[in-house]
Amino acid sequence: MPELVFGCGYLGRRVIAHRQETNPECWGVVRTPDSQQQLQQSGISAVQADLDATDLPELPLQDATLFYFIPPPKNGDLDTRVQRLISEFPRQGNPRRIVYLSTTGVYGDCGGAWVSETHTVNPVVPRARRRWDAESRFRDWRIATGGELVILRVAGIYGPGKLPLKRLRQGLPLVRAEESPWTNRIHISDLVQVCIAAMERGVDGEVYNACDGSPGTMIDYFTQIAQLAGLPPPPAISLAQAEEQLSAGMLSYMRESRRLDNRKIRDELGIKLEYPTLEQGLPPCFSP
Repeated sequence: MPELVFGCGYLGRRVIAHRQETNPECWGVVRTPDSQQQLQQSGISAVQADLDATDLPELPLQDATLFYFIPPPKNGDLDTRVQRLISEFPRQGNPRRIVYLSTTGVYGDCGGAWVSETHTVNPVVPRARRRWDAESRFRDWRIATGGELVILRVAGIYGPGKLPLKRLRQGLPLVRAEESPWTNRIHISDLVQVCIAAMERGVDGEVYNACDGSPGTMIDYFTQIAQLAGLPPPPAISLAQAEEQLSAGMLSYMRESRRLDNRKIRDELGIKLEYPTLEQGLPPCFSP
């Protein structure tokens, strides 16, 4: 059965490599010819399709299963890429099942409360509103066609090669622990198994928080990485100082606080996390 992985970056490459072990009809869908060539050179079947372009190539969409990992455009409140893909379904055929990678940012600021999948959605910043737009479009598609949909709301991803070492080397400050909001993470290896479980066992129409269930603060995360990397810890500043010293992007994260409940992925998807805490997940990121 055809299976397509839209977006073969840090996560997508790992998912498709795993899926191609058992499904020779699993293909990566990438934006540029260079990315297509890189995947093919590593033994991964790939097709090039730019969702920002007017025309799309023929894709084996009919009755396929589809992982959608492509981020939205960088501006606006709409995910025009998801809109473009869905508009192609009437011509090329409807997938049987879609796993969509969303963000826990759609919950907005929860004042540090524990947040399950039933929590009210309140996307405030544009990047979260774009993800909510994509969720809504995929839901409308599901209702209109009877296709299956599973949504993963994913916390901050970390793993080998995906750590904020550049920021630590620059010595940029972070809000001190006593004023820092709650943040949430998931190791890339655990996210891969969540994605695959969502495709194989996720309940149609359901949402799952993809996180390790061990929330912490941003400065604690950076400090642990600094210790393992042999770098100085980030300077700690007050929230008032942060308003003047941090970038707008970092400040947007500082204005939202929530602790994510991951019981649903454990109970319904049967996930046994390999790295349920940073203390377990960070050291292997530095292994050769």
